[in-house]
Amino acid sequence: MRILVAEDERMLADLVAEGLRKQAMAVDVAYDGTAASQRLAVHDYDVLVLDRDLPAVHGDVICRDLAQSGARTRILMLTAATSVPERVAGLGLGADDYLPKPFDYSELVARVQALGRRSQAPVPPVLQRAGIVLDTPRRQATRDGRHVPLSVKEYAVLEVLMRANGALVSAETLLELAWDENVDPFTTVVRVIISRLRSKLGDPPCIHTVPGVGYHL
Repeated sequence: MRILVAEDERMLADLVAEGLRKQAMAVDVAYDGTAASQRLAVHDYDVLVLDRDLPAVHGDVICRDLAQSGARTRILMLTAATSVPERVAGLGLGADDYLPKPFDYSELVARVQALGRRSQAPVPPVLQRAGIVLDTPRRQATRDGRHVPLSVKEYAVLEVLMRANGALVSAETLLELAWDENVDPFTTVVRVIISRLRSKLGDPPCIHTVPGVGYHL
């Protein structure tokens, strides 16, 4: 999943982003409403974690505009306000979920994952192809019954390839879905991760390269 965290408390924003990345998500961070609006205009996010009281452009404005645009991005609104009328007002702006501060981090992760599933086309919780079984709720992979230990990034790339169900996936698409905006598009990170996956998945080779086009399982 591709996530945008829009939060002006930098320490909190960075902690949330780092924690979500450990769940194999690609996460960008915006510390004010202007930066958040700019990123939303460029990237197709699955979930926006939105602080309601953002500076520059208020979170209410971002929420309303995004909801009215018809984008598939789901919105989890964060705020220090806890009263029922304030929560109702936030949901009325188009937010899909609402989490008051302070919050339990495990609950935030669960809510982001739930919203992410709603933003994507339905897929089975277990993906299977070429002898590979990917248990997405547990983020575990096996091939021909053998457990395959994967890093967070290796898992993210493999999941994108599995979801493609044999279709070609370009390196650009892998960068968009499995990395955040800070990755250099001219690096060899995709080839490195693909090489590691091939080694770990073993024989017979199951990840194939179409030169100049992309990869497929």
